[in-house]
Amino acid sequence: MADSAVVNASPLILLARAGHIELLKLAADLVIVPKPVADEICAGVAADAAVTALQSLDWLQTEDPGTVSPAVARWNLGPGESSVLTWALAHPGAEAIIDDLMGRRCAKVLGVPVRGTLGLVLTAKLRKRIPEARPVVEQLRSCGMYLSKQVLDGALAKIGE
Repeated sequence: MADSAVVNASPLILLARAGHIELLKLAADLVIVPKPVADEICAGVAADAAVTALQSLDWLQTEDPGTVSPAVARWNLGPGESSVLTWALAHPGAEAIIDDLMGRRCAKVLGVPVRGTLGLVLTAKLRKRIPEARPVVEQLRSCGMYLSKQVLDGALAKIGE
C-alpha cells in the first residue's frame, strides 16, 4: 500500500455510484482529490454519490496540486489527469488512480505508480475484501465504466474468475 494515493474523477465517481467507494482505501489510507478533480465532480449533480463522498469522508482530502508540471503538460491531458499526476510527482511514492489511457501512459513514463478502477477491484478480490470481482465490475459497468469483454475476461482470468 502506498503512503498516499491521488485519484482522478472517473474512478471516484464510478466507485461512489456503484457503492464501492471504500475500495479507494486499498490504495492508501489517505486519498487526495486534487482541486480541479473536486471542482469537476462538484460541478455535476449535487445529490451525486461522489459529491456526497467528497463532503463526508474524512479520508478523501481535497488539495491544490499547484502548477501543472512541465513533464505532465507535454502530454496535453485534461485538467483532472494533469493535476493528479502533478500531485503524484510532487509526492514520491504516491499512487495515481486513473482510468484514462493517456493518463496511465504518462504516469508510467514518468515513473508514477498507477492503477485504475479495475485494478482496485482485482486487488480487493486478491485481499479477500470481496468474494468475487465480476459482480462488482458489472455494477461499475452499469454505472458507466467502459471495459471491453476481452480486457474484462483477461483481468478476471488473472485472479481465477
